[in-house]
Amino acid sequence: MTPLVTQISWTNHLLIMSGCKTDEEREFYIRLCIKENYSKRQLERQLDSGYYERYMLSKENLLPESVKKLGENPFLDSYVMEFLNLPNEFHENDLRKALIKNMKDFILELGKDFTFIDEEYKVQVGGDDFRIDLLFYHRGLQCLVAIELKIGKFKPEYISKLDFYLEALDRQVKKENENPSVGLLLCAAKNDEVVEYAMSRTMSPMLVSQYQLQLPDKAVLEKKLQQLVNIPRIVE
Repeated sequence: MTPLVTQISWTNHLLIMSGCKTDEEREFYIRLCIKENYSKRQLERQLDSGYYERYMLSKENLLPESVKKLGENPFLDSYVMEFLNLPNEFHENDLRKALIKNMKDFILELGKDFTFIDEEYKVQVGGDDFRIDLLFYHRGLQCLVAIELKIGKFKPEYISKLDFYLEALDRQVKKENENPSVGLLLCAAKNDEVVEYAMSRTMSPMLVSQYQLQLPDKAVLEKKLQQLVNIPRIVE
C-alpha cells in the first residue's frame, strides 16, 4: 500500500489513518482519493457518510448485465443527501430542484464519472411529451443514466415508467457507439423483496436505491457490514 500513499496528500493520509478501523477500509479510501482526486473537505464528507460501508453493502446487489461488464459497480444501494437542507414536507419537484442547486455535492455522492446532462429531459413518443427527472452520462459505462426521483416508498408501478424512458432514450438519443441506457430509481424507502419481485421480469438495465437526507449512523452501517461478511466486531 506504500506506493499508493505517496499519491495522496499528507492531510488526506492522516484523515484516512485516523478515521478508518481496518487496513481494507484504509486502502479503499486511498484508492478512492486517487481516483476521485478528493479535497480534504470531500474526503471528510465521505468518511462521515460511511461511504465505505455503503459501497461494500451495495456489492451484494443484483446488477444488470451492462453494469456487470464494467467490472465495478458505480451505483450504491443507499445514497446520502444531507446537503439538500429540505424542509420536513416537500414534493418531488422540490427534491429535484434542490439536487440541481447542489449538483457539485450530488456528483461527489454519485461519483465523478457521472456527467450531468439536464433536468426534466424531454422525450417525445406518439406526439406526447414525457420528462425524465434527471439525465446523466456515465463515462465508465459509456451510457446514458436516467434518474427518477420518488419522495415515498418504492412501488412496483415505477418500474414500467422507467422502462418506457429507457426505451425512448435508446431509440432516440443513444449513439451507436454507446451502451444501452441505465435507469436508477431513487426512493425514500424500499422493501428489497418487493423490488426483486417487481424487477424479476424486466429486461431493462435498472436499479432501485433509497436515499436519506441526514448522515447515517456509522455504527449501524458497520454492524450490517460485519453481519454480511461475518467478521468480528471491532471494539474501540
